[in-house]
Amino acid sequence: MIALAVLSDTDILSRLGDGSLKIGAYAEKNLTPNGYDVTIEEIWIPSTDIRIREGVAAVPAKSWFIIGTREYLELPPDLIGQIWIRTTWVRRGILSSFGRIDAEFNGNLTFSALNASNSPVDVPIGERFAQVIFEELKSPPLKTYGERSGNYQGQKGITLKPCNQKNLRSKP
Repeated sequence: MIALAVLSDTDILSRLGDGSLKIGAYAEKNLTPNGYDVTIEEIWIPSTDIRIREGVAAVPAKSWFIIGTREYLELPPDLIGQIWIRTTWVRRGILSSFGRIDAEFNGNLTFSALNASNSPVDVPIGERFAQVIFEELKSPPLKTYGERSGNYQGQKGITLKPCNQKNLRSKP
C-alpha cells in the first residue's frame, strides 16, 4: 500500500521527466522545495470590466478580481494538487480561497481573489500568485475528475462557467 505523500522538487522533476505530470509554460525558477508556483497570465476586474494581459493591473480597494494562470497543468490519475496563495499577496491585503486540483485534471487554473485592503494593489502580469503542492493518492480513484464531472476539464484562460456547458467562458 502506498502512503499519501507530498512531492518534493526531486519528485516533481522526475514526474515531469517521465511525462506523468505536465506543466505547460514550466519555468525552473517557479519550482519550490515542495511545490510549484503558478503565475498570472490574465486579470479581470468585473466591477470595471477591465482585462489586463500585460503590464500591471491596479486592483481597486475592496474589489473582487479573477486571475487566470499561465501554466496549463495535466495531472495523472494518481496525483492531486493543493493550492495555496503566496503569503506575499496576503501581506498586501489580497485574500483568496483555494482547494484541491482533482486527479487527472487538465487545464489552466482560475482563481477568485479580493483586494481587502483600503488601497489599490498593483498586481503584475507574470508574477507568481499561488503554489501548487502535489500529493500522490494512497490508492487510485474509482473515477477521475474527467469521469465524475469534468466541469472545467481542458479550460483555457479565465473560466467562470463549467466547460461542459455552452457559453463556457467569460466574455473576452
